[in-house]
Amino acid sequence: MKNKKLVMIPGPTPTVRTINDQMGRETVAFGDPVFVKDFSELIVDLKQMWRVDGECFVVAGSGTMAMEMAVANVTKRDDNVLIVSNGFFGDRFIDICTRKGLNVDVLSAEWGDVVSPEAIEEKLKEKNYAAITVTHVDTSTGARAPIEKIGEVLKKFPDTIYIVDGVAASAGEREYVDDMNIDVLFTGSQKAFGVAPGLAIVWAGQKALARRKSLGTIPEYYIDFEKWIPIMNDPSKYYATPAVNMIWALKESVRLIKEEGLEERYDRHIKVSNAFNDSLEAMGFKVLAKKEHRCSTLSTVLYPEGINDAEFRKTLAEEGAMVAGGLAAYAGKMFRIGHMGNIDDHTVYSAIAAIERTLIRLGHKYEKGIGLKTLLEKI
Repeated sequence: MKNKKLVMIPGPTPTVRTINDQMGRETVAFGDPVFVKDFSELIVDLKQMWRVDGECFVVAGSGTMAMEMAVANVTKRDDNVLIVSNGFFGDRFIDICTRKGLNVDVLSAEWGDVVSPEAIEEKLKEKNYAAITVTHVDTSTGARAPIEKIGEVLKKFPDTIYIVDGVAASAGEREYVDDMNIDVLFTGSQKAFGVAPGLAIVWAGQKALARRKSLGTIPEYYIDFEKWIPIMNDPSKYYATPAVNMIWALKESVRLIKEEGLEERYDRHIKVSNAFNDSLEAMGFKVLAKKEHRCSTLSTVLYPEGINDAEFRKTLAEEGAMVAGGLAAYAGKMFRIGHMGNIDDHTVYSAIAAIERTLIRLGHKYEKGIGLKTLLEKI
């Protein structure tokens, strides 16, 4: 009998039954009064919970589309943009900005490390930057940028729009838009919100909205804030057909988050992450991200000597857990495992047990049971 396969990649994350039920509802017209009410309540909740005096956009699309949406609405051709990259997905901004005709400077960290607020401040002094992009958590490295401290730095540069990529962080790492001086924050539904892929979520503060106004007509159409603001303020209006069932699913996710408590959810992610990392290290793995910069939503795990990546991940899948491979220079050298969203203790223990069984099947010498023992002591 085959093992049930746990989806432990760093997104999409597992979806719980009540969220799945919302996706399986009979689809209604976008103007249906019940749906309009639900959509309106969702927008209000997202703005209140992420503490933004501005707008929240929930639009059908991917996290990458949200990246473009963030940049497109606050910059124009020939503007200077500073990209702060902690890894593979931070670098994605380079292509997005270059294609838009922006002048790009990049501050990059070694994989597993982050760019310091001090280094960012020194770079911002060099010229007038229209915007800065920072990846809160890069899923290629598992490193977490100090977005709150960077927000303090940005107070010294009031003409620069602060964009934060929260795709692998939002609803799993602490993010408060206005409190952290963030101007644009974005994420996707499929990560720590625990919903299937399909929705981009973008928060924009008053400074970002004013910048958008100042640009006049922009080249982009579907991702223009100005097209979506009337819809987010009154979902009974039409611009482009909303993803009705996905919005219901996200509303259920937000209900679950409110039921747990947002701060409590953040604390749970930290506790689970620390336990995961300690268990993996006890089994002989190493974590790529430096301890002081490790995120709480995933782990980037370097293999001990003698473990073949393809064989390990294939066997692990047979044992019931699907993880992701390393990217770029770390392809074949590590795996990436997500522990974000609505996963429970059963999932956590099952994932570590599957890794232990995999090591045993591969004949790897280690202290059997140490991973689960460590987990028991930590959770």
